[in-house]
Amino acid sequence: MISIIKKIYFFVLTISLTAVTSNCQEEKPEDRNLPLKIADSFMALHPDTVAYKTEAKSYKWNYEQGLILDAFYQLYKLTGDEKYFEYIKKNIDYYVQNDGSIKTYKMKDFNIDNISPGRVLLHLYAETKNEKYKKAADSLLKQLELHPRTKSGGFWHKKIYPYQMWLDGLYMAQPFYTRYAGMFDKQEIFDDVANQFLLIEKNLKDEKTGLYYHGWDESKEQEWSDSVTGRSPNYWGRAMGWFMMALVDVLDYFPEDHPGRENIINIFKNLSENLIKYRDEETKLWYQIVDQGSREGNYIEASSSSMYIYAFAKGVNNGYIDKKYFDIAIESFNAILKHLVTYDDEGHFYLNNIASVGGLGGKPYRDGSFEYYISEPKRTNDFKGYGPFLLTAIEIQRGESVSD
Repeated sequence: MISIIKKIYFFVLTISLTAVTSNCQEEKPEDRNLPLKIADSFMALHPDTVAYKTEAKSYKWNYEQGLILDAFYQLYKLTGDEKYFEYIKKNIDYYVQNDGSIKTYKMKDFNIDNISPGRVLLHLYAETKNEKYKKAADSLLKQLELHPRTKSGGFWHKKIYPYQMWLDGLYMAQPFYTRYAGMFDKQEIFDDVANQFLLIEKNLKDEKTGLYYHGWDESKEQEWSDSVTGRSPNYWGRAMGWFMMALVDVLDYFPEDHPGRENIINIFKNLSENLIKYRDEETKLWYQIVDQGSREGNYIEASSSSMYIYAFAKGVNNGYIDKKYFDIAIESFNAILKHLVTYDDEGHFYLNNIASVGGLGGKPYRDGSFEYYISEPKRTNDFKGYGPFLLTAIEIQRGESVSD
């Protein structure tokens, strides 16, 4: 049944592409599949480096590059096309020097976000065996070994956010941490990884809705934290998106016989079931604040929707969740193409309605309120949305290939 639905999807996808590209001067090439189109469009718009042309601060080692380049690596593994591998290598080599040092990276910041590109270092080391990538990865592992933790053992999100765990941080660190453990036989790391997910479930999951709050302050000192639970007040869509991606990506490297693996799968299953309840009936997508779709100012948000869809498709492909989620992924991905994607005259993809940023605390202070999250500007082709958008296309293509 699922194979038939997937084939219907590709028929509908063709119709969707025709509908949303009616403003283009040229037809899209018929001999290229969607993941390649999405990736090639990105490379055309960002030929030299994964950075925002108008933002000097983006030209540094950061998690958005890690997200995009991991997507390109998955595409390289799917297609075998060397141009995608060379694009990854060129971008990483801009930062990683011959001695393994990482330009612009500062361990003393203890910023969990900066661990994210480490997964790409491990991809490159696996492919090339060039020691500079291993040395750079070792530096990131050293950060995790020294990284400040909550009393219960959870990684602080950043040094400047003491005693706080955010959902985002699980994606930033755990896939790298887990793959490093597998590649270099650091078995003790797997217990630590499993514990990070259990701490998040314990401290951030709302038992009534099954959804997860954005952040937890163990000290309960932050203005945004509940005086009893330490939790932030809202279910921010992308925070749960990062968490969903962390769950499915960690499982790529987590041992089959480790007792923590089943716990991670169960967390993923449960959150998947609950997120479906909050999908917008009309658009088949998700809101910036997930449970408040009818509230004025809330909007359908592209990055979180893409992240959930990616996790659903990958979860089915890898056997973690019921096959019905692939049908849901297809339906929602078509909805992204219909409602959130536009094109220019050259056929480049533009993904709209991506929340540019979301955080807690800091200066100016972010209080985690509904008003705060919807006040942050929306951006087109923000990497935090485009990366999951590409990953989703890859997973749907992979699912179709497997079913054939």
